[in-house]
Amino acid sequence: MRGVVAGFGVVCCLGLGAVGCARSDAVTRGAPAGDPVRVLRQAADALVDAGSSQARTSLEMATGGTRVTIRGEGVYDYRKRLGRLKVLLPQDPAGGTVRRPITELLAPGALFMKNRGAGVPADKWVRVDTGTLSDGNLVTGGATDPFAAAEVLRGTRSATFVGRTEVAGTKVRHYRGTADLRQASRDASDANREALGAAAKGFATARVPFDAYLDDEGRIRKLRHRFSFVNGRQDRPVAVASTTLLYDFGVPADVRLPEGEDIYAGRIAEEGSRE
Repeated sequence: MRGVVAGFGVVCCLGLGAVGCARSDAVTRGAPAGDPVRVLRQAADALVDAGSSQARTSLEMATGGTRVTIRGEGVYDYRKRLGRLKVLLPQDPAGGTVRRPITELLAPGALFMKNRGAGVPADKWVRVDTGTLSDGNLVTGGATDPFAAAEVLRGTRSATFVGRTEVAGTKVRHYRGTADLRQASRDASDANREALGAAAKGFATARVPFDAYLDDEGRIRKLRHRFSFVNGRQDRPVAVASTTLLYDFGVPADVRLPEGEDIYAGRIAEEGSRE
């Protein structure tokens, strides 16, 4: 299991308004109205209109017969493009070591991590330029940035309406489709354009199958992507499923980025290193 987590790149990888009227026409009560592709491409805008929300994330990787699940929970400000998540890593192979949650701050072009371990002082943050990551930080941090996940839908190429259902007691519309990361990067906000462009080149394929669940205001309540992550092995890509749950829209989301003196500038050791 240690090799699986290290290979996955989680934490130790480092080395992480004019559409309102149209949307209201496309997302109305009762039967689905409008083109599903158009509805999904506008879903990220509905989150900006909502302002903020709480979020839960789950990242599942299956490789070599082993499955790893990493969970996160926190808040996100869609207008400032800032988020804070506590990410819980799986236990060690023997199940005896309880890993401390890693605090992650999500910002345009950057990921900040605390409790990074591997030689990083407990009171320091590690900063990663997400534009340099081959997956655009859709996978590396152990949690997909909620707004980046939504902006993947801007690249929706095909989609169908599956039916009405519920997510956490909220009535939603279930859509299933495929997005193209190259198209998503072209249509994304400035905050995610570079990262999604990197992911389009770094994944085994730029095509991303998804299931999206939207409420009657067009806001994403649940979003599940299925990525094919190369992770240095073009001949053996890793299947990764990322699930994002969004709720409590409008909740206060005060996210403060660390000051320069609080960012660790030393060498980052690999997980399991004896250094």
